[in-house]
Amino acid sequence: EFVWRAMGLIDEIKEQFGTDNLYEVLGVSKTAKDGELRRAYHKLSLKVHPDRVEASVKSEATVKFQVLGKLYSVLTDLDKRALYDEQGLVEDEGDILTQDRNWVEYWRLLFNKVTVDDIKAYEKNYKGSEQELEDLRAAYVEFEGDMDQILDNILCSNIDDEPRFHDLISGWVKSAEVPSFPAFENETTKRRQKRKRVYEKEAKEAAQVTAELNIDSSSSLSSLIKARQQSREREAENFLDSLAEKYAPKSKKRKTNDKKRAGPKKGTK
Repeated sequence: EFVWRAMGLIDEIKEQFGTDNLYEVLGVSKTAKDGELRRAYHKLSLKVHPDRVEASVKSEATVKFQVLGKLYSVLTDLDKRALYDEQGLVEDEGDILTQDRNWVEYWRLLFNKVTVDDIKAYEKNYKGSEQELEDLRAAYVEFEGDMDQILDNILCSNIDDEPRFHDLISGWVKSAEVPSFPAFENETTKRRQKRKRVYEKEAKEAAQVTAELNIDSSSSLSSLIKARQQSREREAENFLDSLAEKYAPKSKKRKTNDKKRAGPKKGTK
């Protein structure tokens, strides 16, 4: 016999995500297969993962992350999903949904350690795919043609992808599939060259740190993140050093005072 709480999972979902439709939260259809549910859950969970947000919103993200984990556990349970699909109800008494579960550990069990080889395999399948084209269109519109932000937000992209992206977007603009934005149409050669220099510098620094950390194809994503963080920290330190050298006051008077305190040389009065 089912027992229903006044403030159940459906209420929590609506409170945290603005809708009581479990499929709508994940952005999938009611007929979504397990693989599609998994990918959608992973994508959304990354946005609210407590370890990936600013400290100021960590508490809010933690609640969302926990509710999202419960939602996913419902849709991946055949009986619970059938009940929800038929009656819009969720059984949440005395089962996994009401237990004090570590949802971060649950997430880690679902998504195994990602290695460099995994990233390369994903990149190979992603580049040139319909998904990449869809993401590129969305990024172009969202950032109003700003290529810096487009490259920063498209998965697996780098400076070598820019000419390809530019040709694709130009074609869409010409055929009126997407609007024309000044940031894209009027971008100067100087800005493109600057972007290339920045990417080349970052790539060089990343390669150096990668070598120092002995990262190979079997290394985890966390190792790559660590390498990236060290590269940025080194860049910041160099920047601060250059500022100190440029703006720190020079102590010329101190040298004069030191000479006075040293006293007269031998043979002088």
